[in-house]
Amino acid sequence: MSGQISKIGFIASMLSVVLSLYVYFISDDQLLGIFVGLWAPTLILATKEIESLLENKS
Repeated sequence: MSGQISKIGFIASMLSVVLSLYVYFISDDQLLGIFVGLWAPTLILATKEIESLLENKS
């Protein structure tokens, strides 16, 4: 199960980076693009915490 959670977190963080680039360059809202780009490390850290909680629970 934890392998799937890692994959989901990685995919979500990559989508965040792509979305932030789109927002930054296409919609010309640079601050929103930077804000969305900051989601990537948050998603990765959240995924690691969820995995840690699941491992300690079992």
